[in-house]
Amino acid sequence: MILCFAVLMAGALRLPFERTLTVELQQANLLPAKLEVKTGARIGQTFSAVSLGGLRTLVATFLNLRAFAFFSEQRWEDVAESYDTIVDLAPRTRYYWDTGSWHQAYNAASYYLYESDLPPLRRKLAWRESILKGRDFLERAIQNNPDDWQLLEALGFLLSDANKIAAFGSPGESYEKAYEAYKAAVDTGNARAFTERAALYSLARVPGRETEALTLARKVEKDLDHAGTPTLYGLLYVLEYYPDPNQDVMKLVDTIFESRKQAYEILGNQWLRTRDHFPVHGIARAITLLEAELQVSEAQSVLKHKLQSPMNPEEEF
Repeated sequence: MILCFAVLMAGALRLPFERTLTVELQQANLLPAKLEVKTGARIGQTFSAVSLGGLRTLVATFLNLRAFAFFSEQRWEDVAESYDTIVDLAPRTRYYWDTGSWHQAYNAASYYLYESDLPPLRRKLAWRESILKGRDFLERAIQNNPDDWQLLEALGFLLSDANKIAAFGSPGESYEKAYEAYKAAVDTGNARAFTERAALYSLARVPGRETEALTLARKVEKDLDHAGTPTLYGLLYVLEYYPDPNQDVMKLVDTIFESRKQAYEILGNQWLRTRDHFPVHGIARAITLLEAELQVSEAQSVLKHKLQSPMNPEEEF
């Protein structure tokens, strides 16, 4: 009797220590987080064994294979539920978060946009809901993996996707959120050079933040170890023009571009990219002067081309 009492007392004394140690190990990613009851309900009788930790990765792998089968059959709700369970089992595995988000925001959304037999209104609602689910899934991924630059970059990519942005409401707000995601990825110190350019491309499309965008554009160009992209040079022109519309346009063109022919090609292309919401401050003025110098006929003028409308769900459905 005395021995049993002593064992119980020892266990009671160890419990606070073990709880603290468990939390510390989980925070250090050395021990998986405790599974939630809802996860147990989804995986059924294997919950007790899986909750011990040793089988989590294996079960997540098999569930991922099952999720692919659901994807092949276009069973989108089952795909979403599968990945909810998978990331509960393996919250540190980027692939599962990235793939689960992709299935919702891209595969399911495309299905409702082009192939679904649902009535137009229900298709539109399902299209938007799928994209928002994909965004929510990525944001949960980042909460679980705050230092993963690739997940942050994936969120920035989704929020700045011209074919998805209508689902988020205001383009300006969405581009601002995309910039924040890209910047957070850059701030990890592990992101690729493209990520900072992507941050610039998003920031440049946020009304009212032109000065910050110009500063970033100059930095990106300065840091280049090779030729910049046409989009970078087009934005440099627009952002340099914006604070002083009365400046000598051709002088600005000569400062940024290798030749006036190159300037015409890049600025003309940016003028036509209306679907991407890029700013066009001063571009029409530059095109007019460049076409006169390059002897482009009025009938062939870039300014005469029909501009493509941004993605509008009302027209698609």
